[in-house]
Amino acid sequence: MTTQPTAGRATHAVLRVPPASPAAAAAYFGASLAFHADVSDVAAAMAADGDPGFVLLDSRSTASWEQGHIPGAVHLPTALIAQEAAALLDPTVPVVTYCWGPGCNGATRAALALAELGYQVKEMLGGFEYWAREGFEFETMRGRERRIADPLTAPDETGDCGC
Repeated sequence: MTTQPTAGRATHAVLRVPPASPAAAAAYFGASLAFHADVSDVAAAMAADGDPGFVLLDSRSTASWEQGHIPGAVHLPTALIAQEAAALLDPTVPVVTYCWGPGCNGATRAALALAELGYQVKEMLGGFEYWAREGFEFETMRGRERRIADPLTAPDETGDCGC
């Protein structure tokens, strides 16, 4: 039996702080989508014919880039953005940053550095880790590779998670 919280009293930690109003939630989640893209959406855009409308930027070190990176990505370590972004990036084209994965905020730091230089930017949630875990192709010094998709991170053979 599911119990409903009594007005003014939360029955557990989830509702101890009540949910935001629908208007505040819509503003928050709308803003979140303006700042983030997910791996599957980036992969679909990169695989589509033609220009995806953005530059995918790997902000990791050269050693990390050589260990594996997303095909078509531009390599620009975060520490070099201030000096080299203008030579590598068109300021009229949005940039989507990525780093290792959800445990790393390198893509966030790169996005901040780019935004401070005037670029429109989003961060790819999940980073390179989830790109590989979802079974998308990546490049290494040995050539292109692909891992079997982790069933905890990728949809089944239909390729559609329904979200």
